[in-house]
Amino acid sequence: MAYAYVTNHIPKSTPANRRPGLVMHSNTITIHNTGNASSTAANERAWLTNPANNRTASYHIVVDEREAIECLPLNEAAWHAGDGSGARSGNRTSIGIEICESGNYAKTLDNAAELVARLLKERGWGISQLRRHFDWSGKVCPRLMYDGGKWTGWAAFKAAVEAKMKPKEEPKVNEKPEKADRLEAIVKVNGKELSEKGYVEKGITYVPVRAVAEALGAKVKWDGAAKSVEITR
Repeated sequence: MAYAYVTNHIPKSTPANRRPGLVMHSNTITIHNTGNASSTAANERAWLTNPANNRTASYHIVVDEREAIECLPLNEAAWHAGDGSGARSGNRTSIGIEICESGNYAKTLDNAAELVARLLKERGWGISQLRRHFDWSGKVCPRLMYDGGKWTGWAAFKAAVEAKMKPKEEPKVNEKPEKADRLEAIVKVNGKELSEKGYVEKGITYVPVRAVAEALGAKVKWDGAAKSVEITR
């Protein structure tokens, strides 16, 4: 994991009903931008319990270039989608993730894509389970994924998540060297070219023993138990 994942839930006693404690059976993940160009994940977590904050707004996870902080349990509702408290609302059915806008935003986006890919895979979900804040309430959010009337950043983010969901190729073990690592060598015995080729690899020349020996009128015997070759004339 390229970032730290911290669980730091706000208390159930947090003012403005920011942790309503409603059980949630989620079926989507909703993506937001914080709308604050200088705020970190830690700042956003602290704002949820700041006495000066009187908004009834909350979210499950906030992520920046260094860490992701889980602020509410993922099986409880949060007020992030702006579409009320109905049973099918985004607030009651979707995990809300805030993406910070400060610092190295490209790194933050990569962390967010990795986080979302993990959450989707854990739940057996696909890209179709991703939502924008916009999809619930029409608010232009995540705002940094919106470009002059087009959601080009959103399409790019979904593609990044999908790429991270694909299994990584395991390194191949005991694989024979690629042909490009070998140079083919013509083998001649008494001026006559053999049909079987040899090869040069890492400065060592390898030749077909049986073909060379038989071309010289010798007999070749392989001893499997001793792993030895005997050549006699």
